[in-house]
Amino acid sequence: MSRSSHAPAGLFESRAYGFSQVTVVTTPLGEAVHVSGQVAWDAEQRIVGAGDIGRQLEKSLENLATALASAGASLDQVGSLRLYIRQSHMREGKAISAALRKVFGDAPPCSTWIGVPSLADEAFLIEVEPSVVFLPRR
Repeated sequence: MSRSSHAPAGLFESRAYGFSQVTVVTTPLGEAVHVSGQVAWDAEQRIVGAGDIGRQLEKSLENLATALASAGASLDQVGSLRLYIRQSHMREGKAISAALRKVFGDAPPCSTWIGVPSLADEAFLIEVEPSVVFLPRR
């Protein structure tokens, strides 16, 4: 098996921090696409939607779509999401649900909402981590 790293255009360059945005592992059955948790940073590491968890989730999902596309995958192939939500914003379920419905419509993936005391940057209110996406052998 082999592993390749992707640095998708439109996302910040994460390798300086010691991790890849996207890693693709070749398996006997195809490729397993792994994506790091996505937050509401633009490519220049500026926060999008400061103080607005709904907008931050939308941007995080946009970033996730960009990351997946770099490996030939898409949001509709994600089976589940882990949402890491700042504990101080756990009561903003309506805004979170609205952002998920806006992106996924009536066919959302499974999700687990996890309250955390903090995230990597004080401005982050939410982080989205997808399940592995499997692509068939080409």
